[in-house]
Amino acid sequence: MAATSGPSTRTAAAPAEKQNESAARPLALPSPTVHPAPHHDADAEAEAETQNATATRWRSTSYLRKRRCVVCCGCCVTTAVLLGVTILVLALTVFKVKEPRLTINHVWLTAISAGPGTGFTDPVAANATLIADISVKNPNAAAVRFSQSETDVSYKGQTISVVYVPAGSVGADRTTRMNITIDLLGDRLTRAVNGTGLLFGQEYDIDTYTAMNGTVKVLGIIKKDLGIKMNCSIIIQVGGVAAALQSGVASTVESKGMNCVADVSM
Repeated sequence: MAATSGPSTRTAAAPAEKQNESAARPLALPSPTVHPAPHHDADAEAEAETQNATATRWRSTSYLRKRRCVVCCGCCVTTAVLLGVTILVLALTVFKVKEPRLTINHVWLTAISAGPGTGFTDPVAANATLIADISVKNPNAAAVRFSQSETDVSYKGQTISVVYVPAGSVGADRTTRMNITIDLLGDRLTRAVNGTGLLFGQEYDIDTYTAMNGTVKVLGIIKKDLGIKMNCSIIIQVGGVAAALQSGVASTVESKGMNCVADVSM
């Protein structure tokens, strides 16, 4: 009996020891209460982030728009200034309206004839034809147009011929030459010259006066009206016509000197 009771006693004592150990264990520390975050705070944060992003994007777009406007205005102002300076420089240099130059290069007689006059006051009748080589130089960058003009030819203050020059034009920076035929009026020429000069030769100082109107237009914007007046004094040597008393016989003629003064008004 004693032998069998020993193990049972140890077996019964084991649960008691476990209960004592369980009772001796310290209690667990209380954990803090964790509550889930409310939904309205998350929505507010998301909305705030969205507003911040929108505001940043708007400020960026507005800045870019203002920058583009400033750059565009700057380019326009710079282009306008450069264009104005270029036009001003061209207007003062290349496109500045300059005075055309009218020059008589040479004058010669192509025919002269003499014959008996009609009476005591006009013992000798004479007719002559002059040809004048005229150059018109246009130094402008645009063509110059001339209206019809006239040239008065006089000797000793008496008009002996009137020549009409047709209208025309001279190209930009070009020189145009033309020949003008001058028929001297026989009755007036006879009163102006004497028989001795026709028979034995004489120098004649002939004056010409030319009035011409023109217009120059540069780029269709700059338009100037020109008025050209030129006085020329021409010395012509006519050889003796003692052998030319018969009508139709020409005399030897040469131009010995010429002096012209031009006045151009704009």
